[in-house]
Amino acid sequence: MTSTVGVGVLLIGPDGRILIGRRIKRGETPTWCLPGGHVEPGETFEEAALREVEEETGIPRDRLPEIRAFAVTLRTDVPDTSVTGCVVAHTDGPLEAALTEPDVFAEWRWVHPETPPTPLYPATEALLATWLGETAPAGWTVYPVPTTVPRRVG
Repeated sequence: MTSTVGVGVLLIGPDGRILIGRRIKRGETPTWCLPGGHVEPGETFEEAALREVEEETGIPRDRLPEIRAFAVTLRTDVPDTSVTGCVVAHTDGPLEAALTEPDVFAEWRWVHPETPPTPLYPATEALLATWLGETAPAGWTVYPVPTTVPRRVG
């Protein structure tokens, strides 16, 4: 049994839509996934979020002026325990995401958070449910983090 510490990023554009990618990583069932990944030693959730967004989408960190952790999720229904920091980042304008990791993502789309494409990657499903004030999926526990970042844009 192992533990993984990750970060998921709810990247919100000026119109309130979020960025989501079609994940096609070898050995996994294709799903739709928010930008994110592992937290490296010495990183905060916010620092990991900025790095992962830049690595996966090509969007530079200076285009994300407002970024905050809003929850931590714990997945306990699988052999490998997963802790994910849920981070929200608002962009400073409309942005285009690039396919910088074509072996992991086939495309990026800006969508309304209430109507994302499916199926969702498990951590993405938990993060979106938390953001929308819905019940977390079975097997997930959510620990909200106080934040001043507004939940809705517009």
